[in-house]
Amino acid sequence: METVTKRLYEAMFLVDTALAASDWQGVNDTIGQVLAKADADIVSMKKWDERRLAYDVDGKSRGTYILVYFRCDTDKITDIERSVRLSERIMRVLVLRTDRMSADDMNKQTPLEEVESSDAAAVEAARARAEARRLSEEEEDNKDEIDDDDFDDTDEQDNQ
Repeated sequence: METVTKRLYEAMFLVDTALAASDWQGVNDTIGQVLAKADADIVSMKKWDERRLAYDVDGKSRGTYILVYFRCDTDKITDIERSVRLSERIMRVLVLRTDRMSADDMNKQTPLEEVESSDAAAVEAARARAEARRLSEEEEDNKDEIDDDDFDDTDEQDNQ
């Protein structure tokens, strides 16, 4: 009896951006079906980024990349690549063996996640600046009120 060793692979799937935007769950399901047909165990699947393509692929100039880590028998990789070529939803795939990849490496932020986190940090920084500006303006208003009170006291003393 032959034992099957499932190795860790990294696959970068390219799909049409318009299709990904309109039917994200359908795209994920298609990739899942391709991998399930090859008896692959998905470790991680996430949207990597949306980019302008260097050249048109299937008449499309923009593409969405989906990064998938999975465990699979080596003999099934050609089946995955053939299924992608026959698929109307997936434009391209690149599969690499990544036996030495750690869980930390797989969980690193994708370019999309970096942008989203930096956008969130920028929004938070803008809120903090606005709050500091508001507090500064309140202090100026309070200072002006105190100066006005001092001026009023001086007027009263002059009148007496």
